[in-house]
Amino acid sequence: MSTRVLVLNSGSSSVKYQLLDMRDRGRLAAGLVERIGERTSLVRHTPSASGGAPRERTGPVADHAAALKAMAEELAADGLGLDSPELAAIGHRVVHGGMHFTEPTVVDDAVLAEIERLIPVAPLHNPANLTGIRTATALRPDLPQVAVFDTAFHTTMPESAARYAIDAATADEHRIRRYGFHGTSHAYVSRRTARLLGKAPEDVNVIVLHLGNGASASAVRGGRCVDTSMGLTPLEGLVMGTRSGDVDPAVIFHLTRVGGMSVDEIDTLLNKKSGLVGLCGDNDMREIRRRIDAGDEQAELAFDIYIHRLKKYIGAYYAVLGRVDAVAFTAGVGENAAEVREAAVAGLSGLGLEIDAGRNGARGDGPRLVSPEGARVAVAVVPTDEEMEIATQTYALAGKDN
Repeated sequence: MSTRVLVLNSGSSSVKYQLLDMRDRGRLAAGLVERIGERTSLVRHTPSASGGAPRERTGPVADHAAALKAMAEELAADGLGLDSPELAAIGHRVVHGGMHFTEPTVVDDAVLAEIERLIPVAPLHNPANLTGIRTATALRPDLPQVAVFDTAFHTTMPESAARYAIDAATADEHRIRRYGFHGTSHAYVSRRTARLLGKAPEDVNVIVLHLGNGASASAVRGGRCVDTSMGLTPLEGLVMGTRSGDVDPAVIFHLTRVGGMSVDEIDTLLNKKSGLVGLCGDNDMREIRRRIDAGDEQAELAFDIYIHRLKKYIGAYYAVLGRVDAVAFTAGVGENAAEVREAAVAGLSGLGLEIDAGRNGARGDGPRLVSPEGARVAVAVVPTDEEMEIATQTYALAGKDN
């Protein structure tokens, strides 16, 4: 029986991939093709199953078709070619599925058309995702291509959480509502946290904090998302590496009327020149912490603003859930920045949230608790695995029939 799943995450100028065997959930290979369309394109490939050394090569990769061809060549060099009968399906990360796609979906012409229709609300992501799907389909037209949507996990939000308080007819006409993102990560981490606690997902309420360069929070009640911080786009919510997160909408009007800025200039400001990089010039939390240790007041203020927003969302989602069993930190910052975890929980002992300094400071690769023994609310570090989540959903839908 075919048991392998190839997972593709196609960005505007990059393709990330992993090949997994669902018999034992093992990684056979992983890689990245970046700077597509440039003369200095980079192909990085790691043959995970054989334990071989990572390989890198540079040179022009003209487009996504060439990127996937380069990926196929690297896989074939390890005896894992895309022509293998063991390959059951290809799973694709698709950022925006709107309200139409609430679960993983086998791609056909109607699905492609709907993803394309959603481009106005995901102009940076959906076009690249579509390119990846079409290119992979051309390589293996006989295989199921499965779209797994970032927004799907959040479609269980009640209307009271998903609706903005604007004119309802206008919102409906332009599909304006809160969709949420990082859904594959929030789904995986909430379930993995329940397992860490020795409970079933339906018995656990979790606040998940996905803290990377992009950052989002979610309130998960019994395995279902009931609120999340990102909205119509990934701009809303927490302070991020380069994105502002929540701002008064009138800031945009003010910058237009008083600052003379165009809509495109404001879009660039809020998405690429704000957040941590806008506050202190750095979006790498490690560098910000180094600057703080050296007495840099600008970096310290940026960190404090980041933590203040994070703490507000923890409190808000505690109120939404009513009962919280765990707060789970994940993604690059959440998994590795002990100072962020400590600061985010500081002062919340009245809510049952505390950090054990020794546990929090210890390094570890797997899911672990960083709260004291017997704490009323568990504080956990749970490494995310979005590729495994995509592979699991893809195989459950399409793989077992091959």
